[in-house]
Amino acid sequence: MDDYRGDNNKSKNVSGDKIEGRNAVTEALAAGRTFNRMWILKPEGGKRLEPALAKILDEANKQGIVITRAPRNVLDRISTTHNHQGVIASVAPHEYADLDDILNKAREEGRAPILIALDEIKDAYNLGSVLRIADCCGIDGVIIPERRSVSLDSMVAKASAGAMEYVPVARVTNLAQTLRNLKEKEGFWVCGTDMNGDVSYDKADYSGNLVIVIGSEGDGMRDGVRKCCDFTVEIPMVGHVNSLNAAVAAGVIVFEAARHRRAEG
Repeated sequence: MDDYRGDNNKSKNVSGDKIEGRNAVTEALAAGRTFNRMWILKPEGGKRLEPALAKILDEANKQGIVITRAPRNVLDRISTTHNHQGVIASVAPHEYADLDDILNKAREEGRAPILIALDEIKDAYNLGSVLRIADCCGIDGVIIPERRSVSLDSMVAKASAGAMEYVPVARVTNLAQTLRNLKEKEGFWVCGTDMNGDVSYDKADYSGNLVIVIGSEGDGMRDGVRKCCDFTVEIPMVGHVNSLNAAVAAGVIVFEAARHRRAEG
């Protein structure tokens, strides 16, 4: 284990992807993610390490991870999220899943798969929150486009509170074409989300092979993606601010879809 010294540059070059925060790092350790190095807070004045950080340190030592004990100002300088909670890790880049593998896993388990597709979500908090929702609801996987979409980075890892380690994310070249392929080749129904949808979210049929499309934060679904939808759902609202951010809308609809599918047995 290294101790940080002011005359070295170990903290300045952080290779690979980063994950920050206690939950994100704990789940990455549990999931077997490959770590390059970990920085853990070195308490000042001889104080003892907080129990949550001590537990992370113990597990990191068991896994043989290179650990640097660093003062808070060093962690602050390394941090991307500005909310590292005393631990930052450099890890191997997160691998995206293959969509066929996601579908095959559901088939092997004898289930009709349910997916979430995100149309150009650019906010890391929204993507991380959707991954938490997907994990809670047993969603088989999330689809994002390669371009004009946030990728799986340290901000998403932090926002997902570790869910990024468990929810497969497939990145595709053309989202609209992927949706068409799911419809034509895999028998999927495509459910879009829209402020003026065909049916209220709590009255929709979410059975069978299903992909729920969530539009971007400002513009909603693009026209090409909208044309792929078999039906759209809306969330009735009565307040003065008649809009929800992408993650909140996803939570309302996806939890309802999960409830519907559980009720079907």
